[in-house]
Amino acid sequence: MSDEEERPAMPAPAVQPPLVWAAVLAGLTLGAAAAGTCLGLLLGAASAKPPPAAAGPAGKASDMKYGNETFVRELPPIIANLAEPSDSWVRVQASIVFDMKAVPKPDLLAAEIAEDLLGFMRTLSLAQIGGASGLQHLREDLNERASTRSGGLVRELIVQTLVVQ
Repeated sequence: MSDEEERPAMPAPAVQPPLVWAAVLAGLTLGAAAAGTCLGLLLGAASAKPPPAAAGPAGKASDMKYGNETFVRELPPIIANLAEPSDSWVRVQASIVFDMKAVPKPDLLAAEIAEDLLGFMRTLSLAQIGGASGLQHLREDLNERASTRSGGLVRELIVQTLVVQ
């Protein structure tokens, strides 16, 4: 007997016609287009509504974050070496926002806040102020220190520049 007689006949592999693949591709494309259109319509309808605070002329007065009696005072530049690595330096320029009537000596208050911030900056490491979240945490810490040092008279500390070398 020969080898050809002993082997069973193998069926030919099933080849998918290109028409099936084209139909699957077209169906997936239409599904993606429909999902994108629905999402666009939902987001477009949500953004078309005006925010409640900005509706009408009464909203104009509430857009101001501070009243007319506020004052912005620049702090002297704060230059300090960081705790880790010890050869890194940081320079911070900031301003404080406060009520003019509530603060009797704004120059003295600005000097005290700058001194407190200098001491705080010397305790930081480079890893603590790195990245967007590190900058946000630093801003919150500086705001808290300024508010504590002033007894709650400083409304906000605005970080204008932060340079690390």
